[in-house]
Amino acid sequence: MAEVLNEFSRALADAVEAGGRYTVRVEARRRLPASGVIWSPDGVIVTAHHVVEWDNNITVGLPDGRSVAARLVGRDPATDLAVLRADASGLEAAPLADDEGLRVGHLVLSLGRPGRTVQATLGIVSALGQAWRTMGGGQIDRYLQTDTAMYPGFSGGPLVDAAGRVLGINSSALLRGISLTVPVATVRRLVETLLAHGHVPRGHLGVKVQPVRLPSAVATRIGQETGVLLLSVEAGSPAERAGLLLGDTIVALDEQPVRDIDDLMALLSGDRVGSAVPVRVLRGGEVRDLTVTIGDRG
Repeated sequence: MAEVLNEFSRALADAVEAGGRYTVRVEARRRLPASGVIWSPDGVIVTAHHVVEWDNNITVGLPDGRSVAARLVGRDPATDLAVLRADASGLEAAPLADDEGLRVGHLVLSLGRPGRTVQATLGIVSALGQAWRTMGGGQIDRYLQTDTAMYPGFSGGPLVDAAGRVLGINSSALLRGISLTVPVATVRRLVETLLAHGHVPRGHLGVKVQPVRLPSAVATRIGQETGVLLLSVEAGSPAERAGLLLGDTIVALDEQPVRDIDDLMALLSGDRVGSAVPVRVLRGGEVRDLTVTIGDRG
């Protein structure tokens, strides 16, 4: 029994050692430094958006003990991810895990480097789910929750499997009080976008909305029971330019039904930015068709 435990302990220590070779310290805020992951050998670093409080004078502490300057390439608050470019090359990039076989109950490690040495906590995958949308409208490919402790400075660090491969980037800011991980599939997609554009294009109408139930006669006529009511329309926004008014209820966008806020957010995808699309609204009990050119929320 003792030998089994010793072997298990050595395996965990090996996984931490492997992960420590690509886990870095990120100094980009006034308080305790946070963590990040070496994404590519040429100095691309992935970390959490909320730990990067300034765009300049960023320092990255490398696993070999060196501290190098870095600059912000781009950030996406909606998924709590940021990409930095460190003044370094020939770095050891993180090996990425295929999470298709990941199951609730699998052992995982959260790593961080808020100081000079790597730190680790052990836990299990406590929940797995389908794709979901954050409160800020970010699309996450998979819900991944663990019970690993997120000590101060761990945000932006990796969640790793038993082989020391990255399953995703840890965040303490996506849902309060819950340790969530942005999975590798999402990170890979957003890193490519941020490297290319510096931000993630997302559709923008310039409105505040709430879901409402439609009058029964209208619901029967258009085949849906709910829509989203415009509580405000920003001056100069795409919605105002399209003629949308306070009190309108959006029931369709780009010929797709809008029954709730999630429907609207899903239709305001980055590929629609700059497109002129039809929008159907309920105004004064009458259905009206307008055209709106979707803006970029940036």
